[in-house]
Amino acid sequence: MENSMSAFLELYEQKKVSLSHAIELIRSGDRIFVGSSCGEPQHLVSGLCNAIDHFTDIEIVRLLSLETAPLTLIANKTQETKLNIRSFYIGSAATASLARNKRFMTPVNLSAIPMLFKTGKIPLNVAFIQTSPPDESGYMSLGISVDVSLAAAQSADIVIAQVNSRMPSVFGRNSMMHISEIDAVVEYDEALLAVSAYPEIESAEIVGEHIARLVDNGSTLQIGLGTTSRAVMRALSDKNDLGIHTQYLTDDIMRLILKGVVTNRRKGINEGKSFAGAAIGTPELYDFLNGNESVEFSPSDYINDPAIIARNNKMIALNVAVAMDLTGQVAADAFQHNNFCGVNGMQDFIRGAAQSRGGAPVIMLTSRSRDGQKSRIVPTLEETAVISRGDVHYVVTEYGAVNLFGKSLGERAIAMISVAHPDFRDELFYNAKQMGLLSSDRYSENLMRGVYPINLEEKIKINDVELTIRPSKPVDERHIQEHFYGLDTTDVASRFLHKKTAFVREEIKDISQIDYKTELTILAVKGDFGFGRVVGVGEYSLEPENNMAEVAFSVSKDFQRRGMGKILLKKLAEAAKDNEIGGLVAYTSPENRGMIKLFHSLPYKITESTDDGMRTLKLRFDQKAD
Repeated sequence: MENSMSAFLELYEQKKVSLSHAIELIRSGDRIFVGSSCGEPQHLVSGLCNAIDHFTDIEIVRLLSLETAPLTLIANKTQETKLNIRSFYIGSAATASLARNKRFMTPVNLSAIPMLFKTGKIPLNVAFIQTSPPDESGYMSLGISVDVSLAAAQSADIVIAQVNSRMPSVFGRNSMMHISEIDAVVEYDEALLAVSAYPEIESAEIVGEHIARLVDNGSTLQIGLGTTSRAVMRALSDKNDLGIHTQYLTDDIMRLILKGVVTNRRKGINEGKSFAGAAIGTPELYDFLNGNESVEFSPSDYINDPAIIARNNKMIALNVAVAMDLTGQVAADAFQHNNFCGVNGMQDFIRGAAQSRGGAPVIMLTSRSRDGQKSRIVPTLEETAVISRGDVHYVVTEYGAVNLFGKSLGERAIAMISVAHPDFRDELFYNAKQMGLLSSDRYSENLMRGVYPINLEEKIKINDVELTIRPSKPVDERHIQEHFYGLDTTDVASRFLHKKTAFVREEIKDISQIDYKTELTILAVKGDFGFGRVVGVGEYSLEPENNMAEVAFSVSKDFQRRGMGKILLKKLAEAAKDNEIGGLVAYTSPENRGMIKLFHSLPYKITESTDDGMRTLKLRFDQKAD
């Protein structure tokens, strides 16, 4: 063992060279891979930039750069015969400076990039990587940048490693290079690239609240980078037994691990360990990763393989969009305080999560640009769509969550308008009509101003059946129709006070397109989000002349006499009181003992009167029961 270790050390010493000698290994016309994101070997890149006048037709191949080293600046200032950059990602905090090289953008899913290198379809002459010092067996960890770096280094003709003692040594079956695979070693210690804290944005925090309601305990998470993602991770801090299988490990994921929220016990694959391809964060994160056996790094052809992703239980893919159109197409580029995986990683995870047992692909976006002047939900995309409408399931903004999967273009348009910022809904509705997505009779003033009250959402169990109690959404229109058609004639008469056999959309629109203040509908929903069966409907509508809200109810036969009406009425009463409505009123037949008893279940003084065979029940919130 001692002899082997001595041999490795001797080999390592033989391969140590100066920076200038390492740069001399490069030839004009070479294609050079540069290790990506926070694992970028800055010292090597700076050496190349300083010597660029000695070369012609150098092509840089990279995944994601934080633009600390001046490669892009050099590319923009020099002639094209000197340096060009091929990026698998066309976004960073400085997208404007990348515009000149846009034609070198190479759209490809991240899971497929290693194959491009390994098969020689994109041959690499040189690979710049950054590693930890070698261990006693001669292995050097790729640390926080394994993703595509391993395949690039294994495929390049010449591998130049910047050995940095600050690079953490990470675990993973394919996260290391042996000294025998390295052609030149340049020792240089420097701080690893790090990202500063993202600012807090109120709309992002609200998106996080909505996401938290979609994520069950025991889910496995992939999450992108940026302000919205950070807010989501904070909102998940009360969950239990979460797992991690993600492209980028971040400080926010680290905090959930340290808090015990992430245990990886219920992943179904790679249990007990968080899996990632790279890390982007602070020095605190990098210290946490050093020698940490609970975290493993693997190349992107494993991390981003949709078949591997799908094997994780309840795989929730959480990715941020810059814009979406009314049909569900997604644009994902980069802007300040957000680094997006773009075409690289999103599609892999969205398709993998869709195939996971109990999984869900989620697209997150705040409804407006940072200056508030533009809607991020638009009629048609000006940007390139990186996710097709057929792959989109859940969409979440600060105005709610909808599920587009299996929905028609018209249903998608209504759904997208309902989660857009109210200031832009009227314009979006007009455009949807012009595009033929909606007919004019689908218009409701309430749809244009309603802000979904997430605080009214609640999950309950009735006889071991899980139900979601929540305000209705415009996309619930058809489900409410189906509920009414499923009632028997007696229940229909009790609800509508007369016999009724048709429930046309014009009537249902007034129940589903509400403003949540003067009109509110509370649903009891059984089943999957976006596809659930409505088993209970409670509504109130304001009578402006006396500031009282008329209430009405209907409950499916299989959930009657189980306390459903009491749950719905209590929720309506709480909401009406919060919205400064004076009280509730109900009109029913004197024989409807169930409705009368239900009204008396509230802790307020009830007054009753009968006129023309109709019983009127009233209560005021300022008059408590004796």
